[in-house]
Amino acid sequence: MVKCAACGRSEAFHRRAYSGEILCRKCFTESIEQKVRVTIGKHEMFEIDDRIAVAVSGGKDSVSMLHILSRIERDFPRSSLYAITVDEGIQGYRDEAVKIASKNCVGLGVKHIVVSFRDLYGYTMDEIANRTRDDELTPCAYCGVLRRRALNVAARKASATKLATAHNLDDETQTFLLNLVHGDPLRISRTGPVSNLKKPGFPQKVKPFCEVLEREVVLYAYVNGISFQEMPCPYAGEALRNDVRRTLNRLEERHPGIKYTVYSSMEKIREAMRQTVKETPLRNCKSCGEPTTEETCQACKILLRLGTM
Repeated sequence: MVKCAACGRSEAFHRRAYSGEILCRKCFTESIEQKVRVTIGKHEMFEIDDRIAVAVSGGKDSVSMLHILSRIERDFPRSSLYAITVDEGIQGYRDEAVKIASKNCVGLGVKHIVVSFRDLYGYTMDEIANRTRDDELTPCAYCGVLRRRALNVAARKASATKLATAHNLDDETQTFLLNLVHGDPLRISRTGPVSNLKKPGFPQKVKPFCEVLEREVVLYAYVNGISFQEMPCPYAGEALRNDVRRTLNRLEERHPGIKYTVYSSMEKIREAMRQTVKETPLRNCKSCGEPTTEETCQACKILLRLGTM
């Protein structure tokens, strides 16, 4: 029996190729939770009295993050935790996810808020996809923008001071490379573990999972018996992101740790850019009042395309 390198007692079940660590289930779980704690502390994501809204889709990342933040929050009685799920209205997919998110919230004793596209915009995502079938924008492009608006609205209604999203290390490195490929490197300076786009009355976005590999998030969920939705979204078809994902995964297999190297480079570039690139001021969208860097926010532009404004 190969013993865990951390505790030296239990049987090891996982070897981290990028570090060489051989860990038992308990030590692996603790290492993930500690990594999240370190990330939160390093980037000063939370205050002791924050009202934290957690974006919970029902997938592996968001549900696992909710479990970890729930454990951390117990040590800070002046803080509070809420879960927000956006029901986009995708038949046969989102219904299951909402149920899974609700079940996890009940088990953790976390208040669960559900907001829907139908209530906010008058259309479900299925209806939007049908209306824009011949549009040059993909359903993902519509959904991403409208989902972010929905999260902001729900978090504000809950008087949240922070909005935590479950972007993992893979998500962050993919987005970094996509910004370069799309010819928009300046966007890199506006992203990161903690959003630098601050506006009074609007919750600041944070990413506690930004230094955790996607495969380790999955393993954490399975080891701890956390239920999550495994079915992929039927509209998920971003060809370029999928290509970048596959490329990074192949590189990680051949050169373990390369995703962390890319992430580290990204952080250095972001810091250098923030010192040299003039910060884009936020203004209120002339249509809805939401914070935006342009006269009209992207959500309102999309709603105008749909004819709902």
